Amino acid sequence: MVITRQPKRWAGLPVFALLLVLVAVVGSLSAVNAGDEYLSLRQPPWAPPQWLFGPAWTVLYVMIALSGWLAWSARGLTPALGVYAVQLVLNAAWTPLFFGAGRYGLAFAEIVVLWLAIVLNVVMFWRISRLAAWLLVPYLLWVTYAASLNLAIWQLN
Repeated sequence: MVITRQPKRWAGLPVFALLLVLVAVVGSLSAVNAGDEYLSLRQPPWAPPQWLFGPAWTVLYVMIALSGWLAWSARGLTPALGVYAVQLVLNAAWTPLFFGAGRYGLAFAEIVVLWLAIVLNVVMFWRISRLAAWLLVPYLLWVTYAASLNLAIWQLN
């Protein structure tokens, strides 16, 4: 049984990678001028430099893809993967709200919902794969920081 499942397991990894590439593409397409806009905003003194976002999200997206793949590999399609899909959609929606539409308040409300979805995802993945859950923790921490930055920028602008 383990032998027949291995090809399926590895075949799923590119699917999860593609999902995260799609999330990243949606964000990047809606934020073509995000760098200029980010620099033009009044920011708190603890705001990160613009160059940090690309490398940070690249690492996080790899971890998110691996997390989903591990959970799927362990149990197949479960409600936890439904929550995983929801948080991916919420992740993709934040950038168009913040940068594309300039709706900082709405983007903050959305990122709070994203944060809650990630917490729920971590809890649900914990029951399936501890490693899958732990791989989402840096993402949760980054979104926590991003939410506080979003709130500060909303208040300052």
